[in-house]
Amino acid sequence: MSEQFDEIRRQITANGEAIVAAVNHRLELVIALWKLKAELGLDTVDPDRERRLREKLAGTNAGPLSAEGLDRLVTDLLDLTKRELGA
Repeated sequence: MSEQFDEIRRQITANGEAIVAAVNHRLELVIALWKLKAELGLDTVDPDRERRLREKLAGTNAGPLSAEGLDRLVTDLLDLTKRELGA
């Protein structure tokens, strides 16, 4: 029982590490995108793109994350991105 408990905990930790790495990678991609947008004279924030992203992620969510949970996650991720990158 203890081995199973420890293994699940190890997997949860590894998953958390993967999430942090994925968020950092996302921030790097957004930095690159915003630099390109600045060169092209485009706004950094695109509400239509955010809407399409929400729709895409909602369509790929197989659960157990609820639709409301996904919406909160995406909202927090977009807010975090803007806050971290100064938008």
